[in-house]
Amino acid sequence: MFEFSERARRYQEDLLAFMDEHVYPAESIYHAQMTESGDPHFHPPILEELKTEARKRGLWNLFHPHPEWGPGLTNLEYAPLAEIMGRSAHLAPEATNCNAPDTGNMEVLTLFGTPEHKETWLRPLLDGEIASAFAMTEPAVASSDATNIELRMQADGDEYVLNGRKWWTSNALHKNCKVLIVMGKTDPDGPVHRQQSMMVVPIDTPGVTVLRNLPVFGYQDREGHAEVVFENVRVPRTALLAGEGDGFMISQARLGPGRIHHCMRAIGMAERALDLMIDRAQSRTTFGAPVADRANIQDWIAESRIEIEMARLLTLEAAYLMDTVGNRNARVEIAAIKVAAPEVALKVVDRAIQVHGGGGVSEDFPLASMYAHLRTLRLADGPDEVHKRTIAQMELRRRDPSWGKRK
Repeated sequence: MFEFSERARRYQEDLLAFMDEHVYPAESIYHAQMTESGDPHFHPPILEELKTEARKRGLWNLFHPHPEWGPGLTNLEYAPLAEIMGRSAHLAPEATNCNAPDTGNMEVLTLFGTPEHKETWLRPLLDGEIASAFAMTEPAVASSDATNIELRMQADGDEYVLNGRKWWTSNALHKNCKVLIVMGKTDPDGPVHRQQSMMVVPIDTPGVTVLRNLPVFGYQDREGHAEVVFENVRVPRTALLAGEGDGFMISQARLGPGRIHHCMRAIGMAERALDLMIDRAQSRTTFGAPVADRANIQDWIAESRIEIEMARLLTLEAAYLMDTVGNRNARVEIAAIKVAAPEVALKVVDRAIQVHGGGGVSEDFPLASMYAHLRTLRLADGPDEVHKRTIAQMELRRRDPSWGKRK
């Protein structure tokens, strides 16, 4: 149904070889280096070794759709690559410079950054020399409705003054994080979707305080998810991305591709969890027979395969539509896969945990970490309920174009 070009298939083959020859063998080294450091935000040397190898193999910035900055793959061509990376989600994406939130920030800087932004921030990000964070969610308001955000961006002569508080600012505790893209309000009294703007803020700007890291289900993720305070933070007017009031427009351009990336990585996690479940079931014996002989285990394996294939096809359809009719016209499919992919992956991982018994919830296997990551994904980039609302509204208007627009 979705035919890939010879070039796209070659990237898949090359990435699979990189995973087998370097990424999977590096996982134990990574964990050893992190443990020995005693620092949950340590930047392990093995990661830099993987980045060097990925660049040497031409597996770098694969996500970037603009030929000037990356290989120029379409969303459909990139989707299976993101899935492959998802099989080792804590290593492969960053090893190939395809990790969130840097990917989304690089696309924002590509589309809306000034020449100065591109030279100062985009180029080092593309080269993997620095990391970045995206600051939108706030602790004091329901940020699933982004019109609620309160961080103030007050114009003052040639500067803006930022005051407010953000949290879940992923990557802010990365050892190489140098810059934030911040969403706030420049015009609180303007039209609802024109009040917000985005700005580039160096993380060492006076008044920016990384207050704490937020654990995720008890995990201290290496990149961190920070609560960040902005107190009279002054940035030049040139920090503005696009124009005043363009924050929502920028966020939509950023989130469409990012959601596809997340979903394909989730499917990659599900595929690896299914492999682990099968291997465990075939290698363990209970009550005189292999666990894999049990009817319920075979049901789980079959159901997992069916669900993974359905989720993959829906994601590929969304990617195809983004390429052919644009993100706006693929809103239903993007929203649908953002709900479906994490749900499917969670089911598969949960079954794999059950087959592994006590080992499944330990750190001896990646399943517990996968589960925590995937459960969080049902909140990241908009919770399930927001995406279901989008789908329902589009469906209602399909039957009645005036629905919801009545006075």
